[in-house]
Amino acid sequence: MIDFSLQKTLSSAEGRLELDVKARLEKGQFISLYGVSGSGKTSLLRMLAGLMKPDNGAIIVNGTVWFDAAKKINIDPQHRQIGFVFQDYALFPNMSVRENIAFGLNRNDPRHIVDELLELTGLTKLAGGKVQSLSGGQQQRVALARAIARRPSILLLDEPLSAVDNAMRVQLQGTLAEIHRRFALTTILVSHNEDEIIRLSDTVFQLEQGRFQQRAAPTEFFLKRQDASVLTGNVVSVEANGSVVILLDNRMLRVDTAGQAFNIHDRVVLDFDNGAPSIRKL
Repeated sequence: MIDFSLQKTLSSAEGRLELDVKARLEKGQFISLYGVSGSGKTSLLRMLAGLMKPDNGAIIVNGTVWFDAAKKINIDPQHRQIGFVFQDYALFPNMSVRENIAFGLNRNDPRHIVDELLELTGLTKLAGGKVQSLSGGQQQRVALARAIARRPSILLLDEPLSAVDNAMRVQLQGTLAEIHRRFALTTILVSHNEDEIIRLSDTVFQLEQGRFQQRAAPTEFFLKRQDASVLTGNVVSVEANGSVVILLDNRMLRVDTAGQAFNIHDRVVLDFDNGAPSIRKL
């Protein structure tokens, strides 16, 4: 459980921005922050990580106070259970892939964790090479592996896939989903990519002018149209958690099946009449 209520005066391209946000996030959720540039999304991630001090408010994670302005509590970033992946990767060019990942470990952590993460991210054969020789997608995998090396409870992602091409982006989305599931993380993603948010997220927070304007399921947030309450698509993936991924007008959409059985290539109908979509076979 993450509870936060934070206020911070920021400087943006439009001038001064008064960030004032409050939310409660359940453990294990995949949250996306969506909004125009300069609305405070990255600043919110940095405050949760301890890299930026709020002017006022509090952050409480699983009953532990990370920040409380009134009580003058501000836990250092290294003592917060946070993994952070930046847009520019922030890797060490003079280190190998293995060394970059191992850098995220605590002194007494077992070294076999690095091997597990190399295998998970498909980097085992590249472990001894320098990161500067890797492609953008491979460097992003290193950054992800390093972020979760310390087994964080919260993973913060600041537009981590914006610098890779579409094909690699789809592959890395699958890696992100697997990492989130396997390590039982609470993940908060900043992204402008609607397809990415729909595929990965449980909930979308719309942040505009320093305030949360809307909180909704991705399907409800992006796909419900006033002129179309029923849409059709094809099942392209059946997932173990009881959901399916549907290709809908060149957009990937993850939908809970409510216990129904579906197969790949099934043609389905989504009905938005009651808000969250219901699904059935054609």
